[in-house]
Amino acid sequence: MNEHVPKIENNAAPNVEFAAGGKLPRSLVIVLGLLGFSVFINYIDRGNLSIAAPMLKDELHLTGAQLGTLLGAFFWTYGIAQIVSGWLVDRFNVSWVMAAGFFLWSAATSATGLAHGFLAILILRLILGVGESVAYPAYSKIMARYYPAVHRGFANSVIASGLACGPAFGMLLGGTLMSRFGWRSFFVALGLVSLFWLIPWLKWMPRGPGLPEAQHLGPAPSIFEILLQRSAWGSFAGLFCLNYLLYFVIAWLPFYLVQERHFSMDSMAKIGGAMFLTQAVSANFSGRYSDRWIASGASLTLVRKTFLVVGGFGAGLFLFASVVTPPSASIALLLMTGACIGMSSCTVWPTTQNLAGPDASGRWTGLQCAVGNFAGAVTAYVTGVILDRTGHFFWAFAVVTGFTSLGSLCWLFFVGRIEEASWQGRSWLDTLRKVSAKSVPELV
Repeated sequence: MNEHVPKIENNAAPNVEFAAGGKLPRSLVIVLGLLGFSVFINYIDRGNLSIAAPMLKDELHLTGAQLGTLLGAFFWTYGIAQIVSGWLVDRFNVSWVMAAGFFLWSAATSATGLAHGFLAILILRLILGVGESVAYPAYSKIMARYYPAVHRGFANSVIASGLACGPAFGMLLGGTLMSRFGWRSFFVALGLVSLFWLIPWLKWMPRGPGLPEAQHLGPAPSIFEILLQRSAWGSFAGLFCLNYLLYFVIAWLPFYLVQERHFSMDSMAKIGGAMFLTQAVSANFSGRYSDRWIASGASLTLVRKTFLVVGGFGAGLFLFASVVTPPSASIALLLMTGACIGMSSCTVWPTTQNLAGPDASGRWTGLQCAVGNFAGAVTAYVTGVILDRTGHFFWAFAVVTGFTSLGSLCWLFFVGRIEEASWQGRSWLDTLRKVSAKSVPELV
């Protein structure tokens, strides 16, 4: 394994070398902690307007349509800007691109607390989407460039844990803090305090060429070349289906628990928070176990697809079972749903990083996020239509289960072997021939 010996440079440790099978150096552990905390802040910032919605609507005398526009505005720019962000992190220094995006979204959050009027808040939510669009392409680029494959399960599980803890914090404490100090104070303080993240990031952010395999001399693959990969479209569809479930839980679970299951607001907050925390614990455990499984000799294809498929099918089945069981049993099933989401969410991005390689990880992730986050708009519309026509959540949960099952099938059959695509020396005609070839991917 000595061929995987990266060199990482930063202010505290100019030349850190380690074998892929060994422990991560202190510098990369710190970087990983900072990235995990950044996604924690990311998900609080994108969801805090939903928590503040009742107060915001009354204070600014917004119509239901205006409130819905503000809540959905983030996704307009977030999805579209992913493509540009993916290009940026592949073209320029990813650490500085990440810093710029973080500054932009934190400033937009803080400024929202000072805004008065529908238009001002709308513009700031659009800016928030642009800033946050940098995050996941940057995460994938950093993982693919500086973290060996045998460590990426755990590394990405830290990101997945931050993703889960953000909504949990928002649901458990965000509402309480807003009710006590006001939504404006919460937004301003959160944005300003978040900016302190930049201080350790500028000190510890990874520098240097990274892993030997990340130091290619040829041109980086174009977006067109990525779109010609069958596995790319499989990963796009897989993320879309997983995000349909994630955004359904984030957007509709509180309403469902209170309106249909008749839990109190306090009980709803505890159940929802516990589900997200279970997701975080599961992601961390799954990431560590997958790394150990790979280190023992198992193929990347077997390990990655096992976690994606079992997690996807399990999340859909447990979620659907929760809607047809008594309230007490449904709580346990929701926790199981969270555990399965953790299995999948911590595996999506190491899979993409392995498929794309260091040269294309930013662009591939940007395209994948652009398609995958469209699920946020779809789940909001579809669930709303179902509730209007049936008055219940049964069919809404059934649709989610259908999407998670479809996503698992995409990871299993549409995504090929989990290995870096061969970008160099391939003509577009050769690529088209391979895409059109009818073959079932091997699992080992």
